[in-house]
Amino acid sequence: MLLKLKRTPGIFLVGFMACGKTTVGKMLAGELGWRFIDIDDDIEAAAGCSINEIFGQKGEAEFRRVEHAAILSRVHSIESGHPTVVALGGGAFVQRNNFELVSANGVSIWLDCPLELLQRRVAQATHRPLARDPEKFAALYESRLEGYGRADFRLEISGDDPQPVLAGILKLPIF
Repeated sequence: MLLKLKRTPGIFLVGFMACGKTTVGKMLAGELGWRFIDIDDDIEAAAGCSINEIFGQKGEAEFRRVEHAAILSRVHSIESGHPTVVALGGGAFVQRNNFELVSANGVSIWLDCPLELLQRRVAQATHRPLARDPEKFAALYESRLEGYGRADFRLEISGDDPQPVLAGILKLPIF
């Protein structure tokens, strides 16, 4: 197992919204016998409302503040010896403070999903505030690619079946 992962047993799944972080993360955690955490769930629990409501009522800056606090809390738990697979929100890893926190405390894996597949997956979603405008959605996707590229590992997503993604992660030289 990778020394970094032995020291802080955290695997952080990063990538754009709807790339499969939650689905794959649950499967990976089950395979490893680790906990699974979706940071979006932590954010909603801490705020007492949905992410949509946070964005609408308090704005993105407040959302990012609560998001960082949630990630920090999970990192502390991982450091305390609780191996965890963490699904980060789509914009979390591209925020400098979150990138540094994750990079210093676990292994990051980018689930690289093509824009066309993401657009199809979010077409009917009403709970994703940043997916409402297709042009802004595409621009946001493009603006985040470089940030995602800083992840420790990258897996290409080519379809809706999460099994090949899980298999790809399990073949990474981190175990």
